[in-house]
Amino acid sequence: MPAIVGAFKVNAVGTSGVVHVGDCITISPNSQVKTFAGAGSFNTGDQLRISNYKSVTNTYDSDGIDQPLVGNL
Repeated sequence: MPAIVGAFKVNAVGTSGVVHVGDCITISPNSQVKTFAGAGSFNTGDQLRISNYKSVTNTYDSDGIDQPLVGNL
């Protein structure tokens, strides 16, 4: 079904961002990232109480490729 879109302004798009306007079959970002975080990371909210006596983040990764980008253009 066709889309009718009026004027719009894009202030910024990140390196792995996608801007979609109108009809499409597939949206395929072409970047990847691996994030390691220890205990208590990425917590949000008010009055958090986090207690970590010993925290170790294992960053060993035996495989070479986690998410291949071949054919994702």
